[in-house]
Amino acid sequence: MLKLGKLPDRTPVKITITVMPDLSRGLADYADLYREAYGEKVDVSELIPFMLDAFLSSDRAFAKARKEA
Repeated sequence: MLKLGKLPDRTPVKITITVMPDLSRGLADYADLYREAYGEKVDVSELIPFMLDAFLSSDRAFAKARKEA
């Protein structure tokens, strides 16, 4: 057996959401600050998956509940 197991499904899943105007402006502001910080323009749609991943990764209650399930 190989030390590395079979890779998980890596097929992207497209999700469409609707956000309130305040959140839309906040996301645009975040993208602007990202550009200023890193010198690279990135669309909000590219940032959102990483923002959600960071949020879920930092939520200890979620991680605990998921581990117990």
